[in-house]
Amino acid sequence: MASSRVLEALQAPDGAVGLSPDWTPGMEVPQDIAAAYLLQGSFYGHSIYATLYMDAWRKDSVVMLVHHVVTLVLIVSSYAFRYHNVGILVLFLHDISDVQLEFTKLNVYFKSRGGSHHPLHALAADLGCLSFSLSWFWFRLYWFPLKVLYATCHCSLRSVPDIPFYFFFNTLLLLLTLMNLYWFLYIVAFAAKVLTGQVRELKDVREYDAAEAPSPKPSKAERPGRARDGHPQGPSCDHATWKSWGSPGTSCATSWTAVSGACAGV
Repeated sequence: MASSRVLEALQAPDGAVGLSPDWTPGMEVPQDIAAAYLLQGSFYGHSIYATLYMDAWRKDSVVMLVHHVVTLVLIVSSYAFRYHNVGILVLFLHDISDVQLEFTKLNVYFKSRGGSHHPLHALAADLGCLSFSLSWFWFRLYWFPLKVLYATCHCSLRSVPDIPFYFFFNTLLLLLTLMNLYWFLYIVAFAAKVLTGQVRELKDVREYDAAEAPSPKPSKAERPGRARDGHPQGPSCDHATWKSWGSPGTSCATSWTAVSGACAGV
């Protein structure tokens, strides 16, 4: 049912996405949508903790933290006020580019497995990177304003003139759009460096340079632990390193994925 609602929303005329005709504040939420909300809420709840205590601190870490808090608030409040028809579309439009990111990361890891180069995975990683960049723009910066923002900012008032928390929800959605644009600038900056030959070995453009690097208190993932034999244990790959771009360190894997990293997360 959730997938059919998303398809109907995408095929609807611009601005036709919004509250269902039978919307009431306490209406029943379909089970599949409720399950999707539960999974997404759990993920972003963990992401807040991971950003604070597990991830390496980067130039966009504050924005990342704000993104996770805003998203979690939108998930909880849209469920509470039964705006789930719009909410499930927002989740779809933001998650679909993450599929391209994970595909790219897998192929980045696979292309050098076993100590040898695998050209097929290298090609798949390059294509995945291109696909990710295009899907980020198409779904988050084109379809999201066209289908969601227009519906929530304009059409919702025509359907329900006294709609509850109108400014609250639209402020958060507009803030989400600004953050999507912010991270897209990282993608554009990386692409520009590649095209102009400034980048030979791919790296995360969100990392601090040595001269400007802050010296924050080390996170739990960076603090040395103790192995079972009593010897100190070095830092392990943190959540951001494994996830590459941080979302949403380049020490545990080739860094091109990290750049794709301009993906948050989102």
